[in-house]
Amino acid sequence: MPFTSLGLSDALLKALEEQHFTTPTAIQISAIPAILNKKDVLGIAKTGTGKTASYVLPVLMNLQQEQTINNRHADVLVLVPTRELAEQVKNVFQVFARALPERFKTLAVYGGVSINPQMMALQGVNILVATPGRLLELVDSNAVDLSAIKTLVLDEADKLLNLGFKEELDKVISFLPQERQNILFSATLSNDLKNIEQILLQDPVIIEVEEEKTDLDLINQVAYIVSDAEKGPFLRQLIKHHEMKQVLVFASSVATADAVVNKLRKNSFNASAIHSKKSQGARTDTLHHFKSGSLRILVATDLMARGIDIIDLPFVINYELPRSPKDYIHRIGRTGRAGSAGAAISLVSQNELHHFEVIQKKMGKTVNLIDGKNLL
Repeated sequence: MPFTSLGLSDALLKALEEQHFTTPTAIQISAIPAILNKKDVLGIAKTGTGKTASYVLPVLMNLQQEQTINNRHADVLVLVPTRELAEQVKNVFQVFARALPERFKTLAVYGGVSINPQMMALQGVNILVATPGRLLELVDSNAVDLSAIKTLVLDEADKLLNLGFKEELDKVISFLPQERQNILFSATLSNDLKNIEQILLQDPVIIEVEEEKTDLDLINQVAYIVSDAEKGPFLRQLIKHHEMKQVLVFASSVATADAVVNKLRKNSFNASAIHSKKSQGARTDTLHHFKSGSLRILVATDLMARGIDIIDLPFVINYELPRSPKDYIHRIGRTGRAGSAGAAISLVSQNELHHFEVIQKKMGKTVNLIDGKNLL
């Protein structure tokens, strides 16, 4: 099903094409028409399934139709658990809002930075993306009025509840008008979320995207014991040795991802990073270049793991192990797709060996472990 069948405007369809979005994901196919029809929506989908665009696009279209301009009265409120997600959501809104003839202002507010610039920037905001604590500070300072909110979005609602925002969520909701559209997205359907759902949602459209199963039999897994200090040179030698033309490398933090890319570039490797600190436009361009083959090495964090779907990706390398065995499976599952074989290589330091044993046990497979000194 193409984006053209979902009821989006020509301007947004053109913006999707410019951002290299070609085919809607399962969550987008179901959520976009429901949100356009002003239905309450509960979407259960993992990170990386395209859920942000699934509400950003129809919310912008609904704003277009209403053409509401307020002073300090935002029309749309998106609640998120972290400042990183707040910036990411804001960037997606801005990317698509630029394609519209109307001018809609999006602002992200969160703690950890000065509140004064955020207070000043609230003038004329249509779409407010916020963490609950900072939002309540702004409400208490009379810097923002939530009485005109027409659409409430809880993005990563399960994480909001897991991080202990329940009381703050209740307080925020008390400031909102009774009549509004409510949209909840979550990776899981917990008991806490069911309670929130019952309070917030009226006759909701419930969308649950089943998690894609990874066929581990198609993935040739191998691991090398390598010290942390040797991982950089070992990675470069590994890419050379196997003549890797396209390889996805996973790091566990933004800082490590950037450091790996810097070292690769200094050694004349064509590499770029994709993570939460990059703008939406930068991430889209980088992923496009990687998929097209013009970028040889993509270094990513787990936040981006689920959003990278490339048929016939030959190599995945774990520069560092993820904390969760599930994340390990999602990482290596970027290769060995659509019936094609792939290779997953992990660089394991001595202090990661026990954790790697846990990963293998949870996965139900034993991975051949080789001393890195004997490879090349």
